[in-house]
Amino acid sequence: MGKFVYFTSAEKRQANEVDLPSFLLDRGEKLIMAGRDYRLASDHSITVRGAKWFDHATRRGGGAVGFVMAFYDKTYPEAVTMLLGRDGQGIIPIVKKEPEPREPKPFALPETYLNMRRLYAYLTTHRRIDRDVVTEFVREKLLYEDALHHNCVFVGLDENGEARHAHLRSTNSQGKVFRINVEGSEAKHSFHKDGTDCSLYVFEAPIDLLSHITLYPAGWLEHSYVACCGTSVQPVLERLRQNPKLDTVYLCLDNDEAGEDACEIMMEVLADMDVDVERLRPQGKDWNDDLCAKRGGHG
Repeated sequence: MGKFVYFTSAEKRQANEVDLPSFLLDRGEKLIMAGRDYRLASDHSITVRGAKWFDHATRRGGGAVGFVMAFYDKTYPEAVTMLLGRDGQGIIPIVKKEPEPREPKPFALPETYLNMRRLYAYLTTHRRIDRDVVTEFVREKLLYEDALHHNCVFVGLDENGEARHAHLRSTNSQGKVFRINVEGSEAKHSFHKDGTDCSLYVFEAPIDLLSHITLYPAGWLEHSYVACCGTSVQPVLERLRQNPKLDTVYLCLDNDEAGEDACEIMMEVLADMDVDVERLRPQGKDWNDDLCAKRGGHG
């Protein structure tokens, strides 16, 4: 049994509020600027901002203590010790450090593969999404398979129909999931589809958007949909800006702590706007879990 280490409440709070970019730079980690976040060079699925972190592959995140436990495989006392600088290596920075500025790469869509066999197999067989739904997004050039790694590419267009955002999701159903936004993507133009009525459905991930349509297909072509490819409210605000007729927003984010927190933030932001906001919660963790539970699959 490990040695008992006593921490005061103030010390626990102090450890959990350590600025993660500064902490990681002090420990020799390389960081890459990604909008307002920093991405770990050693694991591009993990982003940090202030004392918060999020792993886009496992859909987990939280405060500084949880990050050190997950990233460095430490126990709770070990993580707090590291963050308080008692391990002789981690020192709480007095001056907040910033990674050296780097010129962002211009946004460019990945090259298209000749066919979409793997994309269709993954989305329809493994994720149980209706083939007709997939085909509709493919037809509108919002979804395709890339040539290099055979990822699903979910494309976000601006008001002029120009691609400004792309979210990659691996078609590999084994091992750690790969999902990432293409460098240079503009968050506000994330994957979406405009309808003709006054309703907007908001999701975290494109696959959950497609899963919800499969579960509730009635009149879906009339509705507007957006996948934030994360939990930022910016894509929601952009859809409302471009479509003033939208007056009802359904928040369909994940049924977990991160999803609930994001919904609260979005509701606060939308509170002063002339829209009705309603929370739609999946029974499982997300809408693909619900779809796979209904049809059988590997969500």
